[in-house]
Amino acid sequence: MATARGVATMAMLLLVALSASHMASSLRLGVCRASGYLPGRSGNCEKSNDPDCCEDGKRYPQYRCSPPVTASTKAVLTLNSFEKGKDGGGPSECDNAYHSDEEKVVALSTGWFSNMARCGHRIKISANGNSVYAKVVDECDSVHGCDDEHNFEPPCDNNIVDASPAVWDALGLDQSVGMVDITWSEE
Repeated sequence: MATARGVATMAMLLLVALSASHMASSLRLGVCRASGYLPGRSGNCEKSNDPDCCEDGKRYPQYRCSPPVTASTKAVLTLNSFEKGKDGGGPSECDNAYHSDEEKVVALSTGWFSNMARCGHRIKISANGNSVYAKVVDECDSVHGCDDEHNFEPPCDNNIVDASPAVWDALGLDQSVGMVDITWSEE
């Protein structure tokens, strides 16, 4: 007959196994898969830099992981203002400050942001035959969104480097495009 302690231990082991199984299924063979879906909720979406704004009832994928970081990590560069009152929402997570559009700063998808582990690090971004260094100051939240804190924008994809206009200018990119394939690496 099982004791209460034995049942509790078995229950804990089962929870650990299920958690490990979920993590393994969301990141299988270096591919990061959606960990869930967020129901959309529209609101007052500030429209500078032409953001995607949430739609009521639409389901948006959530990611707790990002593809593995390599010497030349493939990503999508998006445009974001880190200034107060612009589409970036609140202050940057790393330093609780706003940043001028003239600063070369970025936000990384949740998995790459790695619980603030990359805060203050410089990354090298390459596109269009050019490269630039930018400082990581924020998370491009891949789990939460469709609320005031996130400018009523959906969660970021798992492969986003969200960059200030200064980064786009340094790379010689057209900001009106809004999304460009890039590579990035840690300095």
